[in-house]
Amino acid sequence: MAKLFHVSDVHFGKEDKAAIAWFAERVEMEKPDAVIMTGDLTMRARTREFEAGGAWLKSLAAPVTVEIGNHDIPYYWDPIRRFIAPYTRYAAIERMIERPLELPGVTVVPLKTIARAQWRMNWSKGYVGRASLARALQLIADAPKGNLIFVAAHHPLIEAGTKGTAKTWRGEEALSELAAAGAHAVLSGHVHDPFDVPVHRSGRMIRMIGAGTLSVRTRNSPPGFNELRVHGDQFETLSRTQSDEPKHSISETVETSY
Repeated sequence: MAKLFHVSDVHFGKEDKAAIAWFAERVEMEKPDAVIMTGDLTMRARTREFEAGGAWLKSLAAPVTVEIGNHDIPYYWDPIRRFIAPYTRYAAIERMIERPLELPGVTVVPLKTIARAQWRMNWSKGYVGRASLARALQLIADAPKGNLIFVAAHHPLIEAGTKGTAKTWRGEEALSELAAAGAHAVLSGHVHDPFDVPVHRSGRMIRMIGAGTLSVRTRNSPPGFNELRVHGDQFETLSRTQSDEPKHSISETVETSY
């Protein structure tokens, strides 16, 4: 059995200090096979936020892969750095960014869903570029046969009924192509509430799985993360919150296809 911790939207600068310490303790005590961080490590992409977030990620006793969130590149008031050098402050965790992971029975594939500019007013929403999708599809094609394929992105590719929205441009197309290529789930953040929703695309089932937040910017759920339990060709998502609520399954199904 493999166990993965899926965490998102820590927002250093607005982090919940007790929640991030609690998560680090869970990693130390429970020793997951990997930590998948689906973006918004920082609040304003400031150097001190990346330094604090990078130190926290490096302290975790597990392999880590990190996606870039919309809060992790400079905002509109810093256009030069946003367009010319948006990722310079990621140096503290450069090796973790969009890092594919190969685990026994599981392949984690990164998919970037942010853009420096879009043809709409709200640039915080999701965007799947053709090059990013092509890279993800190639990584899926190269994955060991029989592995479960988890795609890690910041934005949900389609809406999942949460209070927050992603409105991801080309998300529907990407979801269909990922399903056709053999992906079993897309892991995401952005909306700050957990979910595990199966959808059908390209004649297959693919699950959309969202993690909550470890920041003070909660919505409908307390600070928390997801635990993914993999049993052979099945997997289950457990929601874990820093509250009196026990961890519990949020999966509508544990199947990988039907």
